[in-house]
Amino acid sequence: MWIDSHCHLNHSGITEKGSAADIIKAAKAAGIDGMMTVCCRMSEEIDTLLDIANNNDNVWCSIGTHPHDAGLEAEQAYSQADIVKIATAHDKVIALGETGLDYFYDNSPREDQQQSFRKHIRACIEAKLPMIVHTRDAEGDTARIMKEEGEGTSLTGVMHCFSSAQELAEKSLEMGFYVSFSGIITFKKAEALRETAKIVPLDRVLVETDAPFLAPVPYRGKVNEPAFVTKTGEYLAELYGKTPEEFAKITTKNFFRLFTKAKLV
Repeated sequence: MWIDSHCHLNHSGITEKGSAADIIKAAKAAGIDGMMTVCCRMSEEIDTLLDIANNNDNVWCSIGTHPHDAGLEAEQAYSQADIVKIATAHDKVIALGETGLDYFYDNSPREDQQQSFRKHIRACIEAKLPMIVHTRDAEGDTARIMKEEGEGTSLTGVMHCFSSAQELAEKSLEMGFYVSFSGIITFKKAEALRETAKIVPLDRVLVETDAPFLAPVPYRGKVNEPAFVTKTGEYLAELYGKTPEEFAKITTKNFFRLFTKAKLV
């Protein structure tokens, strides 16, 4: 049993391969029992993601604003109360995000990114939902804001598609977060990331595709899809000294421990 903890089933890059229903069917044929399709722009994606989740068993979704889009007025129009109201009204919304900071591209002003990140953290605490964190070239501010807003609260979540320094992994684990690895872990030049993975406890590790991005070896360079999460999972299993079957059970258990609203049918 594998769970793809993070994909984008509505993204134009993946829909070129077929409808969401087709992609989900292919994933289930490959042994993927469930997946979460993740939101980047609430103003454009909420209805689509809810349709995908509601019309497919064992498919869940999140709502939130990606840091790339944090400067958009349409995204800023969503208040903390709005986010909480939408999330708590739908059983298939199991997390908030992806949110966070991306200083590599700086597609939105950093101040807007930080304000959006804080808003999402506060919404997570109020709604009692986990947070999906995206961070790139912003490790210091990411850890600082998470601590400032979340310390002493029920805040939890996942550092998605982790590719940062080991220090951020350690700080995130100290705050009760999980760490998720994508196909990047299989890349030849990802030796430092593999060393970081070794410090993540087995009960805090998740596996994801981030489809349609970052297809794992041997599919690198192709459009990624949830069916490929098995390759990332198998690679990590060997890294952890587990069989693929053992590691699939472990990461699936971790997924449902973190995303408590998700229920298998």
